[in-house]
Amino acid sequence: MLAIVNIVLPVFALIFAGYAFRRMNILSATASVELNRFVVYLALPALMIDVMINTPWQTLYQPGFLLAFELAVALVFIPVLAFHWHRLRNLVGATVNATAASYANTGYIGLPLCALTFGQDNLAPAMVAAILTVSANFAVSIVLMEWGLQTEKNLWRSLKNVAWSLLKNPLIVAPMLAGLVCASGFALPHGLALSVKLLGNAASPCALVGIGLFLAQKQEAGNLAVSVELVLIKLVAQPLLAWWLAYHVFAMPPLWAKSAVLLSALPTGTGPYMLAELYRRGGGIASRTILWSTFGSVITLSFWLAFL
Repeated sequence: MLAIVNIVLPVFALIFAGYAFRRMNILSATASVELNRFVVYLALPALMIDVMINTPWQTLYQPGFLLAFELAVALVFIPVLAFHWHRLRNLVGATVNATAASYANTGYIGLPLCALTFGQDNLAPAMVAAILTVSANFAVSIVLMEWGLQTEKNLWRSLKNVAWSLLKNPLIVAPMLAGLVCASGFALPHGLALSVKLLGNAASPCALVGIGLFLAQKQEAGNLAVSVELVLIKLVAQPLLAWWLAYHVFAMPPLWAKSAVLLSALPTGTGPYMLAELYRRGGGIASRTILWSTFGSVITLSFWLAFL
């Protein structure tokens, strides 16, 4: 039990620190935005590059993990989307809800949690999951929301817009560049590699404090029942599906199987709220789901860490 506390406590202690410092007005409202930019544009990309250039390609090729993690997302996303689309008669609002129920916080919480659980040298599963989440999963949500808003239903134009947005995303560009470096056989100079590592080491603490700053902001009003439903699906249904797929359907090394479950059990990331704010739809439900799932995951993550 003490080992579990030692893993979970540091993660949520830093989140609480960010939350408390914002509530006490020690850090201003702009701190959340600026710290988030630092993490997204510098620290997390550096961490991804460091992991990729120091991880053999054979280690990253784990189709069982990819299928288990993504199928757990799909088996949550699609039914929630269909149910809320039928209920709301609005594809945009339904997409926000489905994303909130299935979009794991792989970058801000997943990477530091896996570093504490499995060690800094075993972050490959978390990095793969983070890339899938911010690229494939986020892209599907954007396409559906664009499709729901466009009266002419120009899917091709929506796909081009999404592709361009992804190509400008530093969390997509960084591993692509690292992959090119690895494929070329070129080794980063020692000084540059050390700079990347130092910058990557700042990703976890800054990301966790940033989550706390975000959660300390005033939450918009939203449908309480829907938020409870989405939180339960995210924290209970999704990790159960991932556990079944990782341990009973697909074959993969133990590290990757455990990571698939833990990463699926993570609380909702900030992606759904970003979508809701961008399209002015469902921001209250998204922000409340992020808040409640983050605090609720203290219990569910502790359970999975003990169970696995």
